[in-house]
Amino acid sequence: MMKVQGACHCGRISYEAEVDPEKVGLCNCTDCQVLSGTAYRVSVTVPAAGFRLLSGKPRGYVKTADSGVLRRQSFCENCGTPVWASADSDTPPSYTLRIGPLAQRALLAPRRRIWCRSALAWSENLSGLPAADAEPAPSA
Repeated sequence: MMKVQGACHCGRISYEAEVDPEKVGLCNCTDCQVLSGTAYRVSVTVPAAGFRLLSGKPRGYVKTADSGVLRRQSFCENCGTPVWASADSDTPPSYTLRIGPLAQRALLAPRRRIWCRSALAWSENLSGLPAADAEPAPSA
């Protein structure tokens, strides 16, 4: 187990949790693509007993999954950062934490991929793209 700290971009929502790095997953489903604004979402699920909200109160959007299960997508209403998903309950049994807001994200590599049939072909191998350590300055 690993103790992690998370916060939204503006800092209004902060939390800590005990996560199992072996449970980090990458999801290619179309819901995750749309809700994350990119090609996939990386997350880790923790039992409610291993999660503690320290500050703020996220806003929730309830989405019906393909399975018919209602999932509450929680995000900061100020900066829009997606922070976690859970059952549509004020006391869910677990939280699926988004890796991006976690301070320890570099240590939480995905261990599995799901919904691969929805994966965008271009996202499968990015190693051939030109790379830079920062965005180039705009030209005048």
